[in-house]
Amino acid sequence: MMDREMARQCFTDYVKDYDCTNPMISHKVTHTFHVADLAERIAMEAAGRGDCADFSWFLGLLHDIGRFEQVRQYGTFVDSQSVDHAQLGADILFKDGLIDRFPVQDLMPGWKAIAETAIRMHNQLALPEDMDEETRLFCQILRDADKIDIFRVVMELPFEKRIGKSKGLLTDTGEVSEEVMACVMEHRCVPRDARRSILDGMISHCCMAFELVYEVSRRLAVENKDLMRMLEAAEKIACERWGADASCTMKIVRREIEKSLGLAL
Repeated sequence: MMDREMARQCFTDYVKDYDCTNPMISHKVTHTFHVADLAERIAMEAAGRGDCADFSWFLGLLHDIGRFEQVRQYGTFVDSQSVDHAQLGADILFKDGLIDRFPVQDLMPGWKAIAETAIRMHNQLALPEDMDEETRLFCQILRDADKIDIFRVVMELPFEKRIGKSKGLLTDTGEVSEEVMACVMEHRCVPRDARRSILDGMISHCCMAFELVYEVSRRLAVENKDLMRMLEAAEKIACERWGADASCTMKIVRREIEKSLGLAL
C-alpha cells in the first residue's frame, strides 16, 4: 500500500510555498483532502478491487495541484479568464516532475498514464468515448468525488471569493438561458459557455448532480446534505433577488435532480 503519510507530507510541502492565509488557498487544501477521502469511499464500493481505493485516494490528493499556481498567477479560480487548472496541474506533476517527490513505488502497473489522464480530464464536460475501461473507471471515481465536494465548496466559499480578480463574468439577473434549462430537463451538466446570468451559474453547479456515475456517489451526495443546502440556498437567493419566477425555476431544478438521483433531498 502507498505510504499515505508521506504522500500527505509531500502535498503539504508543496502547498506551504503558497499564501495559506488566502481563503482561496486554504479552501483548496481542504477540498483536496475531502476529495481524496470521497474518492477512496467511492472506489471501495464501485470498483470491487482492493487496489483501487488507494490509487483513487492518491488521485484525489493530486487532482487540483494546478489551482495553487492558478491563484498565485491570476488570482482567480475561473479557468476561462486564466488557465485550465487541470492541464496546468498535470503539466506541473508530469512534465515539470513534481510527481517524483511522491511515494509511488507501490502503485499498480500503468498508474502514471492513468493518473495523468484522470487529472487532465477531471474538469472536462465529458470523457472521450474511446477511453479504455481501466482509465475510465478512475476518471469517473475522481470526477464523482470532485463534484460531491464542490457542493460543499459552493456553500462555504462565497461566489465573490471563488472568482477572485475576475469580473464581469455573468449578468446579475434571474433570467435562465434556454440551453441551461434544456440541460436541466435532459439531466445533464451545463457547458461553461452556456451560462449568461448569475442564476445560470447557480443552476450549473446544481446540475453536476445529474452526472454522478455511481450509486454510492449519489447516496453520498444526499447523505452529506451539501447538495440539499446548495439547492435551498439557491432557491432562497433566487426568490429574494429576482422574484417568484426565478424561485419557481429553482424548484424545477430540485425536482429534476431528485428524479435523476432517485432519492429525495
